[in-house]
Amino acid sequence: MGRKYVFDFDSTLTRVEALDVLAEMTLEGKSNREEVISEIQRITNLGIDGDISFTQSLEQRIKLLNAHKNDLEGLVKELRQKISKSIASNKEFFEKFADDIYVVSCGFKEFIDPIVEEYNIPSDRVYANTFEFDNQGNIVGFDVDNVLSQHNGKIECLKQMNLDGEVQVIGDGYSDYVMREAGIADKFFAYTENVHREKAASNADHITPNMDEFLFVNDLPRNISYPKNRIKILLLENVHPAAFDNLSEDGFSVELVKTSLSEEDLIEKIKGVHVLGIRSKTQVTKKVLDAADKLLVVGAFCIGTTQIDLEYSKKRGVVVFNAPYSNTRSVVELAIGQIIMLMRNVFPRSFEIHNGEWNKTAINSREVRGKNLGIVGYGNIGKQLSVLAEAIGMRVYYYDLDDKLALGNAIKCNSLEDLLSISDVVTLHIDDNKANKNFIGEREINRMKKGAILINLARGFVVDIPALVTALKSGKLGGAAIDVYPEEPRKNGEFKTELQGLSNVILTPHVGGSTEEAQRNIADFVPNKIMEYINAGSTVDAVNFPNIRLPKQTNAHRFLHIHKNVPGIMAKINEVLAKYEMNILGQYLSTDSEVGYVITDLDKEYNKDVIKALRKIDNTIKFRVLY
Repeated sequence: MGRKYVFDFDSTLTRVEALDVLAEMTLEGKSNREEVISEIQRITNLGIDGDISFTQSLEQRIKLLNAHKNDLEGLVKELRQKISKSIASNKEFFEKFADDIYVVSCGFKEFIDPIVEEYNIPSDRVYANTFEFDNQGNIVGFDVDNVLSQHNGKIECLKQMNLDGEVQVIGDGYSDYVMREAGIADKFFAYTENVHREKAASNADHITPNMDEFLFVNDLPRNISYPKNRIKILLLENVHPAAFDNLSEDGFSVELVKTSLSEEDLIEKIKGVHVLGIRSKTQVTKKVLDAADKLLVVGAFCIGTTQIDLEYSKKRGVVVFNAPYSNTRSVVELAIGQIIMLMRNVFPRSFEIHNGEWNKTAINSREVRGKNLGIVGYGNIGKQLSVLAEAIGMRVYYYDLDDKLALGNAIKCNSLEDLLSISDVVTLHIDDNKANKNFIGEREINRMKKGAILINLARGFVVDIPALVTALKSGKLGGAAIDVYPEEPRKNGEFKTELQGLSNVILTPHVGGSTEEAQRNIADFVPNKIMEYINAGSTVDAVNFPNIRLPKQTNAHRFLHIHKNVPGIMAKINEVLAKYEMNILGQYLSTDSEVGYVITDLDKEYNKDVIKALRKIDNTIKFRVLY
């Protein structure tokens, strides 16, 4: 007996309504093209939702189409490019279960047959309308005796087919649902990958946003083991909407929250979440990670990661990605602008003229050309700043704990003291390591040239603010630009710092990397890393995990095994695989001092018990199956 699967064609097997596409082709170059197409779409929707009789809908559309037999070849070519994404990726199901799959459509066999034939569905299992042509080959109508040209024709058609076993209908429209309502189909799956029709969805036994979900619910062979729509992503702190779009388009279920959440609220919210996206304010603590029962990845949509307990994340098998390069240019441009503004004493002059004073003077106003710039921290930002500063004529010196290659004519200083004593401007670009607290304090400021300028676009705690205030008031320093502070508020509102009101001090609210371009870049970069990990297991650029770049795998299953780095785990994994006679196509291992990450690619046929056995291996932290 078994199950029988009855598929709709338009907007289910394909992403489009075929007659709409035909209309776009036949009306090409006509002055009223847009109006006619939107009228055809309007009639299509009225028919699909059952608001006018289907026969009326068909008659009206064919009149407006003005199509010819020769147009059908072009239409088929076009439809081949428009197969639903998840249908195309699950071709194997259609080939394997060909004897149990039918297409019942109010579309036309002339264009449906050649498309579904490629999916192993022969013409005799396609139930659809047929066109009528005049002597010149123009499409003038359809076979009115075919039940599918009538209102609720699918009910009559399915009755006549008289299928045995459980009948499941998969479609996007109300005309598909009525077969279930009439009692001749056992289940109706509302297919929403291409279009979400409320009338169909609200009456469905199950809403399936893609083919993977349909196959998962029915425990049928599928391209990926766990449908993406079941993977929940929570994005906090108003990350750029492009991140939402990128992840949603890939098929994940994404929720966007505009603010950061307190530990208590996040503990509540994170249950069932697979991916968490944050910026710098949300704290991902031990307690939060313990409450996260499904968490696989944290994406930091910023550079810094001190807000995340990286070590504990690793112990829980949670991979963390950040955006180390995406806002580099934004920070560098602000630094260049601040150097020029401070050297030219622009802000005191601007403040005076706002108050009606006219103080045209060159005192304390200097060009940057020929001045010494000292860059502390020669990473991505430091290096790019080095190149731009040199391009406007500055002499660049840098200091970094690691041995970094100098770009252009930049000169490496052997100690921080050497750099401080030679620089007219000192700019900080060091990381958020806790050891960098008060990296620049009274002692370091005293080593600086009199009248020098200090810029901090790094982290608030790296500068001793009281020592800086003293130096600015005494004239030891000629100016400062501060973007980051030891204590920053969680949200907009009152903010106090001792630096307020000081002349020639530029204060900004942690916006060094906050440009539209940077947020956009981050919204592309971090989701891509998340998707590479979720979809393929790749950990390239992970902050807290062994990095593995993986080849794209087709026609195989991929097992991802994260474990404590203790001796003998790899042997145990392979012992299990040997016991179940698994054929290994490729295996990859990377470890650090605490965790090991093993990826194994295997032939598709395997005993499900092997998964249970791999999960049971001692010291396993996380295990999942891909494809």
